[in-house]
Amino acid sequence: MMLSTAKTLTGYKLESLDGEIGTARDFYFDDLDWRIRYLVADTGEWLVSRQVLISPHSLAGVDSGQGSISVKLTRAEIEHSPSLNRDKPVSRQFEQEYSVFFGLPMYWGFRYHPEAKARSGEPGEKRADPDLRSTHDVSGHHVEASDGEIGHVEDFLIDDETWAIRYLIVNTKDWLPGKKVLISPKWIERVSWSKKQVVVALTREAIREAPEYADSPPLTRDQEIALYRHYNWPGYWDADADADSVDDSELRQAIPGRGPF
Repeated sequence: MMLSTAKTLTGYKLESLDGEIGTARDFYFDDLDWRIRYLVADTGEWLVSRQVLISPHSLAGVDSGQGSISVKLTRAEIEHSPSLNRDKPVSRQFEQEYSVFFGLPMYWGFRYHPEAKARSGEPGEKRADPDLRSTHDVSGHHVEASDGEIGHVEDFLIDDETWAIRYLIVNTKDWLPGKKVLISPKWIERVSWSKKQVVVALTREAIREAPEYADSPPLTRDQEIALYRHYNWPGYWDADADADSVDDSELRQAIPGRGPF
């Protein structure tokens, strides 16, 4: 497992089972579970009129040395998958057609909890797409602690095995010059998508004293442990704190007819 930034992965070559299909252009994540649901592919002149989406279920791995992502699909499968206009948002109907076409589980409705729904937006807020957000579009959103603003979202750290967003990289340059900090989605209290504002259940002082994030070398597990201990939160890697290690088939058996995500 490696944590890679969304900006680093953007531009990686996409290698299908029978040839290169383009590059990674963006990532759509579920704004309730903060998990990548689709990689957005830039296919150049090949499928120019379409927005090509690839589910993480179809990704075989990331090769940072080669700057590539392996895709467990053929060019023909991608070409004949459900079509989505580049200028239109991802609808639930499209997702259903996409899941049926590739035989994938439908992620919505299984792992959501009332408190997660409450964090996803403000009451009465109109949302054209209730579940999916672009990492590109959310970069730049203001981040506020419980007692004031701390900075803005600069990037995301993504687990390239589970495709969960593990951290928001927050640039605090207007408050703590030069310092970047990591905020787990678990620490988010609420988000106003219309105001482009993320509010976290942490104080400015706690964030001020938090370990600083450096772009390189890669984040280590020891650094993650120190970060979670600083905020007195259990680590996501603990079996009791996170269900990421549960196999998809086990989840489908636990709740017949429903996908794990």
